[in-house]
Amino acid sequence: MHCVFKALADPTRREILALLSEGDLAAGEIAAHFNMSWPSISHHLSILKQAELIACIREGQNVIYSINTTVFQEIMSWMMTLMDRGEVRHEEKL
Repeated sequence: MHCVFKALADPTRREILALLSEGDLAAGEIAAHFNMSWPSISHHLSILKQAELIACIREGQNVIYSINTTVFQEIMSWMMTLMDRGEVRHEEKL
């Protein structure tokens, strides 16, 4: 879970996720949205892949990236559990 939060902490990676939330994109299409070097974009994509926030498949010479909604669902479930526990503790104090 730690690598997920590390991945989400960076604004460039959050922007990549926002782009992918609109649909699958080739690596070059993602890079075209940013004013940075290809190695920098590749590094951001690698961190997102390690966190399992995105998936990729090769189609010919292109690598197509897509968002992995399963991980987001797991994070939201975990956060809701934490919130529920916090509310129970808060009610116990009242």
